[in-house]
Amino acid sequence: MKAVQITEPFDIKVVQKEEIKANEGEALLKVLYCGICGADVASYTGNQPFTTYPRIPGHEFSAMIVEIPENDRGLKAGDVVTCNPYFNCGECYACKRGIVNACHDNQTMGVQRDGSFQDYISMPIERIIDGKGLTAKELALIEPFSISAHALSRAEVKEGDNLLIMGAGPIGLFALINSKAMGARVAIADLLESRLNLAREYGADLIINNKEDDFEEKCKEFTNGQGFDVCVEACGAPVTFLSCIDAAAHGANIILIGNGKRETTFVHSILLKKELNVFGSRNAFTKDFEELIDLVSSGKVDVLKMISGVYKAEDAKQAFDALANNDGSLAKLLIEFNEE
Repeated sequence: MKAVQITEPFDIKVVQKEEIKANEGEALLKVLYCGICGADVASYTGNQPFTTYPRIPGHEFSAMIVEIPENDRGLKAGDVVTCNPYFNCGECYACKRGIVNACHDNQTMGVQRDGSFQDYISMPIERIIDGKGLTAKELALIEPFSISAHALSRAEVKEGDNLLIMGAGPIGLFALINSKAMGARVAIADLLESRLNLAREYGADLIINNKEDDFEEKCKEFTNGQGFDVCVEACGAPVTFLSCIDAAAHGANIILIGNGKRETTFVHSILLKKELNVFGSRNAFTKDFEELIDLVSSGKVDVLKMISGVYKAEDAKQAFDALANNDGSLAKLLIEFNEE
């Protein structure tokens, strides 16, 4: 079978490997579509500290069940599914407390272990999530959607809340889709107009172009000077975290999704003065996947507009290069491995 493998930074190949066999308690899956995550691009460019080479990337995917033992989940051969790709140890302090998404020894597919960019994979049955009739392309978008949904669940977003999203990349856009479905009034800010155009399509109540607009003034107008109830940082940059602190209302919740690599310096007394709640967010729970599948199934949101292009596995390098040099006009790119 074929697999896409990053052999070293900026070197990606389609290789042949032996067909996979499922172990006891596992199912054999035929991979259909894989999304390219920012973490995959970081592995490709050599900026992912947790990746070793060679590595098969991929943890955003849809697949068809080829073989599966009898199970109490109702899953059967022919079902189109997605999976929870964050493998946890089950023994660490976080796992024993049920915080399996933040396992001390977390191994995400495509990063710490080989991922889904191959014709077939085997998965533990408990990690397989029923697609409930969604298309294979829709299911390949559920994992990145779940990252934003899990983050928003930490802040208990309520209908009518004023919510700010810093960053209109894929994760920020998924946060926009989900927060609108929760009834929030959403402002979203970015430097790139091409990203903000998609935010408009998804119904953002306020668009802020940080190159052209007065960020502070726009936020004051939108919230009647009170600040935002919830601020979502989806860039991982010091300046956007500081913008969240400045724009937050007293008693607000700030959620950090963006994975920053630079130090942020600020006077922490502002957190005390405003009594702000600052939440980190990592990965997602299986229930986040399941709730989003139900949401997409309801027809209330259309995630397919997030797809900027579909590439064959043989053209994976072209897709990775496009994202490595993205000018903001690309949201999600999918790699097609097999047809349904």
